[in-house]
This record gives sequence, C-alpha cells and structure tokens, in this order.
Amino acid sequence: MKIGMNLLLWTGLVGESDFPTIAKIKAAGYDGVEVPLFDGDAKHYKVLRAELDRQGLACSTVTVMNPDTNPISPDAGVRAKAAERLKWAIDMNYILGSYAMVGPYHSPLGVFSGAGPTADEKARAADVLRPAAELAKQANLTLAIEYLNRFECYFLTTAADAVALVKAVDHPSFRCMYDTFHAHIEEKSQASAIKTVAPVMAHVHISENDRGTPGTGQVRWDEAFQAIRDTGYDGWFVIEAFGRALPDLAAATRVWRDLFPSPDQVVNDGIKFIRDKWAATKSR
Repeated sequence: MKIGMNLLLWTGLVGESDFPTIAKIKAAGYDGVEVPLFDGDAKHYKVLRAELDRQGLACSTVTVMNPDTNPISPDAGVRAKAAERLKWAIDMNYILGSYAMVGPYHSPLGVFSGAGPTADEKARAADVLRPAAELAKQANLTLAIEYLNRFECYFLTTAADAVALVKAVDHPSFRCMYDTFHAHIEEKSQASAIKTVAPVMAHVHISENDRGTPGTGQVRWDEAFQAIRDTGYDGWFVIEAFGRALPDLAAATRVWRDLFPSPDQVVNDGIKFIRDKWAATKSR
C-alpha cells in the first residue's frame, strides 16, 4: 500500500512556488503526489519531474475534459480534439514518469444533456479512449477512469457504469478508479461498489463526504477499507480534498466554506487516518 496527496488542494498548475508544499508532503511520509494536468508544456513538466525525483516522490496525474474536447460529442471534429487532448496529457505523463492518469476524461465536467447516457455516447467514448489506451501502453501508463456523482456528470455515475466502459474499451492499459466521495452519494454501500470495480480497479481516492479531512465525516470508512483489503488490492490510496484556494475549482466542486482548519491538517491527519484504518483491516 502506498499513499499519495492530490495537489489540487493548493493549485491547478504545479510550479516551483509549490515545491515547499511538496517537501512538506514528503516530510509527512507520503510516497507520492497527484499532479493536476490542465495546462503546461513539456518544459514545465520536465522541471517538475526533476523536483519529484529529487524528493523521491512518485506521481499520478488527474485531468478533465471540457465541451470543446468532448469524447462523447456527436461532432467528429470535437471528438478529434478530445483525442488530441488525451495525447497531450499522455505525453506529459510520460515526461513526469507518472504511473496512472485518473479523472473523468470520459465526458465534460459539469455538462448535462437532461437525460442519461445513450448507446451512441457509450460507443463514442470507447472509440476515443481505446486508441488513447494504446498510447498510454507505449508510455508505461495506466488510464484509470473515474466515475462521478450525478451532480457533476451524467455519463458515468456508478461502479457498474465504469466497469462497462472498461469492458467496452477492452484494452489492458485502460482501467477504472474508485472514489469514496462519489460512491457515498451514488452507491448503496461502499462494499458492494468496491466488489463491482475490483476486477478492474487500478487506483483509489480517499475523499470524505464533504471533501474535507478523511475520517471527519460520514463515509463508511471501516466498510470501505475492509472491502478494499478483501479484493487483494495493495496499490495507491490518494487523498483528494478541496478548499477555496482556487476559485474556479471551488466553484466546480461547490466548496463555499472552509472544510478543515488548514491544508497541513489534511496532510498530517489524512495519512495517519489511512495508515490506521488499513492496519485495522484483516486479510480473510
């Protein structure tokens, strides 16, 4: 088991001014960080890679799509832009030496059709994501797609949906991730959702029901950690918490108030919480 910290708590573009924060995360005992991948070029990420290597931290990345790069759009030109965006993201992952790219890059964040996903949309997503998975394979990268809750997207909102998409893409470098926050909203139980995604689960986000410090809210943590242990998973647990440091992100995640005393508290209490809960689970 390895533990990471999502840097979206501080920034949407990790730069040299964030290196002291990364050093704090390392000092707290983390094995890696999750890097937002929204902007930037090869030169930018080469500098970041050098710093992560210097500090001895691994990394994953997180990215999203927008209406102009929508993989499920009926417009072939828009889908082509989505493919280009995914190629850029995979190229940046290769520079960073990332082990996984996570996020809801199956469809645009916060865009709704007024109905559920159609068969055509599901086919389009698979057709765009399949060649991206082949590029990821060449970059030694796993694509771990994320399902969200119904208030953030309509295309992929349950564990069953995520597994179906993985099967449709049908590529060894395309898997899914599990997020305790979204499951808390959409699933009947953490355990049943984890059992559903277990065969294709490549990454886990530890996120409280209010996006604050893990362990301070209503997520059924004992159930979640035991269910993950039961699957045999022994990979990455990455804390995802959101604050008000980034106005655009705060608006997108509907964070209107402070959910924790300080980011340092999330970092220090979060890693202890994960270690304690994992230690309390039993193999069976």
